[in-house]
Order: sequence, then structure tokens, then C-alpha cells
Amino acid sequence: MPMGDRVNLAYSGSSVTRGRATGIVIATGMETEVGQIAELLRKNKNDDTERTPVGRAVWKFYQFCRRILGLEGTPLQVTLSKFALLLFAFAILLVIIVFSASLWKITDEVLLYGICVGVAVIPESLLAVLTVTMAVATKAMVRGNVIVRQMPSLEAVGGVTNICSDKTGTLTQGRMITRKVWLRGDLAGTVEGTANPYDPYSGTVKWSADLAGSYLNTFLKVLTLCNNATVSDGKKEPETDSSSIITSEDAEWKAVGEPTEIALKVFAMRFGRSVSGGDTLVAEHPFDSSCKLMSVVYGNEVEKTRHVYTKGAVEVLLTKLTETEEFKKEILAKAEELASQGLRVLCIATKPMNGDVQDCHDRSKVESELQFVGLAGLYDPPRPETAGAVEQCRAAGVTVHMVTGDHIKTATAIAYEVGILNKNIPIKSNTVMAAADFGALSDAEIDCLDELPVVLARCSPLTKVRMIEALHRRKAFCIMTGDGVNDSPALKQADVGIAMGDRGSDVAKEAADMVLTDDNFASIVTGIQEGRRLADNIQKFLLHLLTSNLAQVILLLIGLAFKDEHGNAVFPLSPLEILWANLVTSSPLALGLGLEEASPDILRRPPRSLRSGVFTLDLVRDQLVYGLCSGSLCLCAFMLVNYASSGQGYYLMAEGCNESGHDACDLVYRARATTFSTLAFLLLVTAWEVKHFHRSLFNMDERATGPFSVFKTIYHNKFLFWSVVAGFVMIFPIVYIPYLNTEVFKHKGLSWEWGVVAGCVVVYIGLIEMWKACKRRFKLGLDSHPVTQGQAQV
Repeated sequence: MPMGDRVNLAYSGSSVTRGRATGIVIATGMETEVGQIAELLRKNKNDDTERTPVGRAVWKFYQFCRRILGLEGTPLQVTLSKFALLLFAFAILLVIIVFSASLWKITDEVLLYGICVGVAVIPESLLAVLTVTMAVATKAMVRGNVIVRQMPSLEAVGGVTNICSDKTGTLTQGRMITRKVWLRGDLAGTVEGTANPYDPYSGTVKWSADLAGSYLNTFLKVLTLCNNATVSDGKKEPETDSSSIITSEDAEWKAVGEPTEIALKVFAMRFGRSVSGGDTLVAEHPFDSSCKLMSVVYGNEVEKTRHVYTKGAVEVLLTKLTETEEFKKEILAKAEELASQGLRVLCIATKPMNGDVQDCHDRSKVESELQFVGLAGLYDPPRPETAGAVEQCRAAGVTVHMVTGDHIKTATAIAYEVGILNKNIPIKSNTVMAAADFGALSDAEIDCLDELPVVLARCSPLTKVRMIEALHRRKAFCIMTGDGVNDSPALKQADVGIAMGDRGSDVAKEAADMVLTDDNFASIVTGIQEGRRLADNIQKFLLHLLTSNLAQVILLLIGLAFKDEHGNAVFPLSPLEILWANLVTSSPLALGLGLEEASPDILRRPPRSLRSGVFTLDLVRDQLVYGLCSGSLCLCAFMLVNYASSGQGYYLMAEGCNESGHDACDLVYRARATTFSTLAFLLLVTAWEVKHFHRSLFNMDERATGPFSVFKTIYHNKFLFWSVVAGFVMIFPIVYIPYLNTEVFKHKGLSWEWGVVAGCVVVYIGLIEMWKACKRRFKLGLDSHPVTQGQAQV
């Protein structure tokens, strides 16, 4: 039985506020409900308590080795560490190839060339760019009201497939509002369009009939006087009774008191009722959980009368009414109808109080022979942005589950209202389930369900944990939200646990990976968007860095064929040119790509599989194409200048061209400058090409239109734009400044060779645009949007 339905149990850690009782202890210590929560929190995925001493020692040594190699950390860090180890091994292999090509006659030049090839394959700025990109993403999360406590969650949140969200305060506002009223005489009223539950002039009240001759004034008087809440905005009271006035959205309405009393007080204030109007309090009988009623007695000195005003639970107050049995059945039926709509129903009653003042302090006399006035249906309204956020999740391929401790009817009604359930699509038997029914199923039976519940009501801590485990068995990647101590086990079990920062407990925050500062479901969607943006940007700058490395490897390996008179290799790039391309040219560009804004379709794509990591097939394909094209064009630039322009075809170059620029090496130095300039310009163009993996450079942003939209697109990321401009401008001093060009970078100034550079850039753009067109034509890397778990019916 759900904990909320156990009326005969008291739990460890509870406080007794009144009365006395005798109980039988049925559990102590870790067997209590609080103890079971603590036990769930103590569970560790890497628990090695069952290992032998030797096994623990081996395990610790294994973990130590993994940390040394960088294989411990966030999933992204582990992936990049493995990639770095692979590149290191590849660099060693390339050095061996270089030494083998020289028949293992390792002179200073051969050693230097081998080091150059090894350096060219390693993206030196990768770690720095990744660190800055993640720091920027963390700051963006804070602006979106999400505080990241555990860095792995920053990487993981973009790949979530399911969200298990609490209802109260997350999907809803955590504030009660009087939604519907039903007055004696069969007059019904509905509050619509409320943006602020504390604002009595926000929204309208629609009535089923004319108000003349109704019990509305009596109903409002009970709501006002049988109430201890205060609602204010610091402004003067309006002089109108109209309920259709809508105040400005920036009004700072504040309320103090119980949520139900605030809701009733706000409804009364819609009609100008906020003060006692000359009545004096004679006696008050506060709300008591044992009788579920609150009553007050007010006297009017002018009229010499006293009246009782009472509100409370329908089933309790019905027994104290002086109404016919037929009318009581009608009241009860109406109350059940309101309850089925997810509303909490209160009964409102009154009577004149006869007798002396002493009788006013006798609760049994005050709360008897009452006259029914009406019913008030209260509910916790959804946040205005929740429905839109749920729809965004659906478009992004993320299924939203409501996992709440509320009654199943209340949860279902809110689920329909926020769009988790769709009224136009029939739901299946297990789409909405009570925790008792879900808990009665074994794991095997849960796994046999066509789909897991989208609404799970009356949940206990264990129910939420089992829901997370069931999602994991279906290879789902899930978020769990919570605010209480009882949510902590599920927060810890989820892939990304998100605690509420405003009303969340310290235990829940400690167990969570992220904290929402505004307790708003829409902030989770912001976090998902930022996580996806981070993943996209990491792939963009990885593609750019690896394109540069692959191009240089192709150029330098094939460059082994370029020999001088003594059979020594002539470098198509000098060592400093390689470092300049990797560190000075590529690093700012990669950082600019890491700062890219989210693409317009980022929440219209299916979740990225976290198991595939950042090195997807699409990334590998692009890296090969971009690298082969740029490397081949750089090679062509060197050969065109050094061989084609010489008029001799292939020839053995002069000795010492790797170190000095004497007259015999003039052509080699100019060819090297041409190759360096070509590589640099291709890297600058690649920075703009990789902004989108499929869309053309000339139509990168679907929101930008017109023949010159490309300029708006490339200027939108100002850091990247000025990095490209700076990289372009810095090439010319390096090529032309005397001594710097010949003695430092080992090349000479260019003249007609700029035509070769420009031609290579134009050809490169054409090749990349054709590759992107092929990708679009054959849908390479364009994932179809899958129907995720739970979306077939909602």
C-alpha cells in the first residue's frame, strides 16, 4: 500500500504535534522507512566489500592504472583519453615509418622530420579548448537556472531519452488556486486564464447562470472570514467588483498562510471581499486533522447578530448539515465530479448562532445544524511554460513521465493539462498506473509491458527507483527530479538526478547531479538544449582539429618522396609552420566553434546515443573527406610551385633546403610558403564549413534568408569571425617580414603563387559543398526521428 494511504502507521523521524497513543513497534534502525532510504543511498555501483583481500588489492591497482591513463572520469574524458592514447600509438607508428623510409640512417634531419610527423598527428590544443568549452557551457546552464554539481551530467544531459518528473512545484506552480465553485441553487463558476495564483485580478470567472439572487455573497463572506491567510500587493484596493480585470504581469503579489486558505482568499478578493466589513471575531475553532473542519463565529454589534462560518472536508461536513438526504446525495455527487477532475474539494457552510457567548466556544454546538452554501474545487495549476516545455521534449524525442505521490485522478488530470497525456488518443491500461499496481509486478513482468507508465501515482521512494531501473533495462537514459529526502535514492540511481533548489532538501541536493534554482520543468528543457549544444560543439571543434592533423599527416608522409641530391627528405612544411598551424591558427578557431550557439533544429532531433560517444560514423566520414581534400590540395600546391613551375618536372632538390634559403632553395622556400598559406586558408574556411555538418556554407542557418545571408551567418559567432579574420591577417607578416620568413619559418615571400593558394581554396569549397550535397541526397548522418518509449500513445 502506498505510504500516503497508510492511515494507521507512524514513521521514524515524525513529530507528534498533539494527542497521545499506544503503538506496536514493527521495525527499527535500517528496517524503517527512513532506514530503507539510507540503505538505498549507501549502495555503490563499484562496491567491493564482497571481494577477497587479494581481489581488493588487484582492483585498487587496476583503478590506479586507469586513473594514470586517464580512463577514470566523465564519459567524454574517458573517450578522449582513449583517443589520445590511440593517437600517441599512431604517432609512434608514423615515426617508425619515417625512420624506415630512411633505411634507419637516423641523421639529425631524419630525426627532426620524424618528430614533425609525430607532432602533426596530435591536436595539442584539444584539452584547453575542451576545458574552456565546458566552462562556458556550465555558465550558460547557470543563466538557464541550472547549477551543475557533477561534470559528467553536463555531458550526459543532452542525450537523455526519458524524464521522470515530480508534479508538485515542478510541472505545477506549487500554489493552490480555486478553479471551480458550485453554489447552492446549482450555480457553477470556473476560473480561467490565471497566470499568477496570488493575483486576484488575473484571469476571469465564468458563471453558468445570472448571479442575481444567488448565494455568492454568503459564499464569499465565508471564504473571507473563515480564513487566516493574507494576500497583498502593496497597492490600493480597486473599487470594482469585476472579476475580469487583469493586472500587469509585473505586480508583486505576496501571500502568507496555508495554500488552501490563500486560494480561497484570492477567490474572494476577485469580488472585492478582503476585510470583515464591521464583523467582530467572537470565537475560532482552528482546523484539526481529526475533524477536518475549521469554524469561526463573528458578531455584528450593529445588527446584534452572530453567525458561524465553516469550511472543511465534504464527507465530514455533510453529516453536520440540516439538509435533506436527496440534497446531500446531490452535493456528494457534485463533489465526486469535481474530484475526478483532479480538484481538492472543500465544503462551505454557515448558520446564525443563537444562545450566549459561552456556546460560541463549544465546538460541538458551533459545528452542528449548518446550512450548505457551496463547494470549492482547488488545484495546483501547471506552470504556464510547462505545456510548451513538454511539447518541446516530445519534438526532441524525449518522453516525459509524471512520477508523483498525488492521487491518481489528480495526477491524470494534470498530465492531460500539460500535454503528457493526449485527450485525442486513447490511453492503454498501463499508461496510467498506481504505485501499488506497479509495485505488485515483478521485474520480468515490467519488462514484458509494451511501454512503461507515463503517469505513476502514489509513488514511494522504492517505486521511483524501480521505475528508473526499468528504464535502464530498456537502454533508456533518464533524468529524475525530486525535492525531498524520499526522492534521494531515485536521484542517485538516475543517469542525471536533478534536485529542486528552492524547496529541495539538503539530502536531495547532495544526491543530485544538478540543481534547479527556480524549480521549473522548463529549465530542464533548457539544460537538455545546452547539453546537446555542448555535444554538437565538441564534435565541431574535434572535426576541425582532426582535419588539420590528417591533412598534415598526408602531406608529410607523402612528402617523404620529395628528396634532395643526397636522398634526404625535403620538408613540405617546416617544424615551426606545423606548430603555428596547430596552435596559433587552429586553436582560436576550435575555441570559436566551441562557443557556437545552438542550431535552430537542436530540439527537433532525436537524442544522441551516449554509448556511441563523440566519435560517430558521421564525424569519422567527415574527418576523412575534409582531411583528404585539404591534405591533397596542400600537396598539389607544393608540387605545382616546386615542380610544375620549374619546367623540369620532378627533380632532386638542392641540399640543405630544410635549414637555409640559399639561391638554389628559392623555389623550395616559395613552395613551402605556398603550402603553408594554403593549409592556413583551408583551416580558416573549414571553421565555417563545420558550423553545420549537412547544410551548405551559403545556406547555413534556416532562419536567414536572402542572397547575402551567408554573411549574417558567419558574423553571428563574433569570436569565430574575428578569429578567422585574425588568422587571415597574420599569414601575411609571416610570409613577407624579412628574416622572420627565411630564418624562422624557412620560407620566402610569394607573388604569383597566391593564385595557386586561391585556386586551392576555391576547389576545396567546391569539394566540401559537393560532399555535403551527397550527404543530404543520400541522408548520410541524417537520423530519422524515432518514436521513443511512451510516444506512441501520447
